[in-house]
Amino acid sequence: MNFQNKVVIITGAANGIGKAIAKEYAQKGATVVLADMEEQAGAKLEKELKLQGAVALFIQTDVRKEVDIVHLINKTVQQYQKIDILINNAGISTFTSPYELTIEDWDNVIQTNLRSVFIASREAAKVMRQNENGGSIVNIASTRATMSEPNSEAYAASKGGIVAITHAMAASFSPDNITVNAVSPGWIETGDYEELRVVDHEQHLSNRVGKPSDIARACLYLTDSENDFVTGENLTVDGGMTRKMIYEH
Repeated sequence: MNFQNKVVIITGAANGIGKAIAKEYAQKGATVVLADMEEQAGAKLEKELKLQGAVALFIQTDVRKEVDIVHLINKTVQQYQKIDILINNAGISTFTSPYELTIEDWDNVIQTNLRSVFIASREAAKVMRQNENGGSIVNIASTRATMSEPNSEAYAASKGGIVAITHAMAASFSPDNITVNAVSPGWIETGDYEELRVVDHEQHLSNRVGKPSDIARACLYLTDSENDFVTGENLTVDGGMTRKMIYEH
């Protein structure tokens, strides 16, 4: 996979899965634009990537705000003249009883996780449609779009919405040669991987817990120009957990 001369925007890029995605694209030769609220972490990653020879730019962005997303897109075009790939990764979660979940907390999750996907995709697609070969959008959803633990209503709703809006946008942006896909991670350990227990790994059909790099490689696949036959898809990357028959003994 060759991403030389490709301009990639990653939201929520400063930490965790977003950081791994940014590093993978940078290693493959892409120009990476890092969007995140956390200024210190974002600036640190920009510096790290530049020291490794990559072209990187951090733009502080609150994806809940339309004006911030428009600024992100405009500044990227001003700096690099185009956008080839957008990874909508920014997201938050809250696990609160539905009896106690406030509408403010609900709105915060929906605006961060779902509303931002629509706004960022709309604005980026306006630029991508001018490219000779269109572009690619990947939305980071979750296996929690289809299965749940208690007290996860806001997060589940946001991720379910992401899966749905993905195939809707794939249809709408098709005339402009823009592919739109989703990746649904399962358990992806963003902390200390070495602290995981044997039982944590063994409950997966893959015999291991996921890593951020697993999601990053899925994004590379879905945005590779040779894979433009894949669109409107939700790729589950969860070590087989959602296909596992589970009985409690």
